[in-house]
Amino acid sequence: MAQYTSLEARIDAAAHRVLERLPANGIAGALVEFLVFGLKQAWACLFGGIMLGLMLATRLYWPETMPLARYDFLFLAAVLVQIGMLAFKLETLDEAKVIVIFHVVGTIMEIFKTGAGSWVYPEESFFRIAGVPLFSGFMYACVGSYMTRIQRIFDIRFNRYPPFWTTVVLCLAIYVNFFAHHFFHDLRYLLFAATVVLYLPTMMHYRVFRFWHRMPMLLAFVLVALFIWIAENIGTWSRAWVYPGQAETWSPVAFEKLGSWFLLMIISVVLVTWVHRPRQPDYGAQRRIDLPTPGVNVRSPKQPVTD
Repeated sequence: MAQYTSLEARIDAAAHRVLERLPANGIAGALVEFLVFGLKQAWACLFGGIMLGLMLATRLYWPETMPLARYDFLFLAAVLVQIGMLAFKLETLDEAKVIVIFHVVGTIMEIFKTGAGSWVYPEESFFRIAGVPLFSGFMYACVGSYMTRIQRIFDIRFNRYPPFWTTVVLCLAIYVNFFAHHFFHDLRYLLFAATVVLYLPTMMHYRVFRFWHRMPMLLAFVLVALFIWIAENIGTWSRAWVYPGQAETWSPVAFEKLGSWFLLMIISVVLVTWVHRPRQPDYGAQRRIDLPTPGVNVRSPKQPVTD
């Protein structure tokens, strides 16, 4: 899997011409690494950030006299953003495939959940299925976009990753439970335990700028789920959708929802690994990057995606 698209490779080369002049060691070197980490995270969130920005902007400035419904604008804007990201080489074709899968999976869940009264979409729209505006599927697609982009942007590798078939079984069980718990016992705590058993040994290795870093996979799940919960609060404040307790006055989304987003991480990771199978770390390359020689360019070469 190539790390960058052709445009991203040019941006990366320009950034390195500036960053490689900065200190590599000590506190200053750590700050450079942290800065690059933040920039790469923001780039990985490109689609999700654009969608959140559009939801906020239309919440604040959408005219009531506009002939196009706000939800329809968000749907059409999401489609155009995706077309633009592909056309301008900001996204790979494999990432677009994952986004389509997430949109379908998410829309099916939305139809069921809104029918069960878990949340509602308070505004009218033309582009909808069973009362669910089609832009809603792109909220799940934003998560899929982030998960696929971060994997290649940070060149993520895994050590002791569980067998693929076991993750698929867990993914299916989690997805079914999102529906079944309305009729039977909620098995989320059993699913939490199964997730811990499967992923506790797994270590994620990722390269920021000069150095490789590692993080327990379970911690990565929790951190991503936390940021999605924050984004969900922004989305509900913009009234893109609302929970029953937010119908009259907005209030923060219950912190318990973090568990749902944690489980969604499992579905997200499995869908992404369906397209990009997990790779083992290259320990030799990691040692070369972790122990740089002064004055030597330790950046490993990156190959752009063939356009």
